Amino acid sequence: MPLSAPGLPGLPPDLAGPVAVQLAKPVRDLPTGDALPGGCRYEPKWDGYRLVVVRGATGTRLWSKQGRDLTDRFPDVAAAALAQVPAGTVLDGEVVVWNGERLDFGLLQRRLVTPPSRMAALAAAHPASYVAFDLLAAGGADQRRRPLRSRRAALEELAGRWAPPLQLSPVTADPAEARQWAADLRPLGVEGVVAKGAATRYSGGRREWLKVKTWDTTEVVAGGVIGTLDEPGQLVAGRYRDGELVVVGRTGPLTPAQSAELAAVLTPAGEDHPWPERIGTGRFGGGRLSVALTRVEPTAVVEVSADAALTAGVFRHPLRFVRVRRDLRPEDVPPAD
Repeated sequence: MPLSAPGLPGLPPDLAGPVAVQLAKPVRDLPTGDALPGGCRYEPKWDGYRLVVVRGATGTRLWSKQGRDLTDRFPDVAAAALAQVPAGTVLDGEVVVWNGERLDFGLLQRRLVTPPSRMAALAAAHPASYVAFDLLAAGGADQRRRPLRSRRAALEELAGRWAPPLQLSPVTADPAEARQWAADLRPLGVEGVVAKGAATRYSGGRREWLKVKTWDTTEVVAGGVIGTLDEPGQLVAGRYRDGELVVVGRTGPLTPAQSAELAAVLTPAGEDHPWPERIGTGRFGGGRLSVALTRVEPTAVVEVSADAALTAGVFRHPLRFVRVRRDLRPEDVPPAD
């Protein structure tokens, strides 16, 4: 039976969903144990979608970091939360999909494009898991002003009654163990480590956590391609600067699988697209030689691997295509500085 409580007080309005989540800023090196108030607590950085579970008095809703209601995309997680999480609880965590012994971001992204009529079959074939790492409300009461160490203790007590697909993210106060996680878990698809202050409150919308990624990736807007919409050969990457979409780089040649993945999210550009019909072959889109540019509507977001060499917000070296990010929107992409 679901853990319902008809007489439970309502959740605070800003925890009823969508919920502003606390964010992390990237750093190059793992913070020392005393780098944050109360000492650091380290957790794996899961390669999934950030998801807030709001368990109300009679039902459950799932909210993305961007404020999208994803309840119908993850019915398996919603059903588990309804059955196992007490009413009046709000959880912060990550939803992932395992493929054997590795996280599979591609299978996760299929949740966003699969028709509702086929969602049950997809969930049965490739079930999602929810990895909780914070407790924002319990018994209808806001927990965000409590220090992380207290929220974590309450979360651990709550998770003691869970069964898959609900899981508790591991945590450690030992930097050496966190470094070992970064090395050992990378083959499983874990992206790195997040550090949080044990004495800190939960501050929605603020970047007070620190994240160290085991590889450097970032996001760009798909503004155009070299090749056709059906068979793009290279991605021409864009970012916004003062409201204008500017070229910030391009990828190397795409593999057939990458080309097909990108083609699936491309639509022809309208007449107001700001880019020219041809683009130079040089590093910054200049040079004496030029090639035809197929402009596309700047609605798709792509994750790329890039080094830190930028000039005026433009990547000096070729980008490497990693994957399409269906969970992100152009406004989530960093601006061109």
